[in-house]
Parts: sequence; structure tokens; C-alpha cells
Amino acid sequence: MKNYLFSRSTRSFYPVALLADYQAAGTLPDDVIPVADEVFSEFSQSVAGKRRGVNANGMPCWVDIPPPPPPTPEQLQQQAEYQKRQLLRTAAENIDICQDAVDLGMATNTEKSALTTWRKYRVLLSRVDCATAPDIQWPEQPK
Repeated sequence: MKNYLFSRSTRSFYPVALLADYQAAGTLPDDVIPVADEVFSEFSQSVAGKRRGVNANGMPCWVDIPPPPPPTPEQLQQQAEYQKRQLLRTAAENIDICQDAVDLGMATNTEKSALTTWRKYRVLLSRVDCATAPDIQWPEQPK
């Protein structure tokens, strides 16, 4: 049975039952052709790594989705800058907590040591040159 039409130009299916509606709205492509319900069933669902294409006969077929292009140097730098901001934020949060403990005279020896360690880490982070992405040697985050 042929309950669907297929358009090569839109790579879309159109139910025959709604043909009059598409025509009245002026949205039915000129190149629709009837297709078997089996064709509709096969190509109306998505397939991982594929998209619906059109073969030489104007019928639907699956084609590979090309991989995304590699990031540009500018994109790599932006990603590195974002990561740096996130790491600096984490460092600041840890420093603030340890500094509060010191300021209030409540700091344990572990907290005093952690304060120094996190501050050194933050200085090392501030020296990271994001323009060298992706070849960045990130300092090791304190535990």
C-alpha cells in the first residue's frame, strides 16, 4: 500500500491522507512521489550515525553523518580559557574556606597547609597561557 509520498528536495515524507491540506497550504513540494509503506517505515525512524538522504532514483536512503570538523585554534583557546576560569573558581572557593578558618582562629594544621597549597596552585593556574592550547601543561589540582 502507498500511504505516503516522498520528496527528494525536502528528504521528507508526506501522508497521502493530508495531501489536500498540504496543497491548500501551498506546502507540498512539486517533486513528491508515492512510496511503499515499508519504505516509510524503514526511513521514518532515525539511525545512529546516519541521516536520511536521496539515492540516484530519488528514493530515500541512509547516508553517513560526517564527523564534525576539528576545532580551530581559536576554539581551542576559548575552551582552554573556559577551563582555566572553572579551575580558578574552584581554587578560589577552596582558598576562601581555608582562609575563613585561619581568620577565625579555627584552622587546623591541615587547613593551614591546604591554604598554602591552593594558593600556589592558583598562581600556577594564573600563569597558564591559553594561546598554547591544546598543548597546555595544567598544574595538578590539590586533593
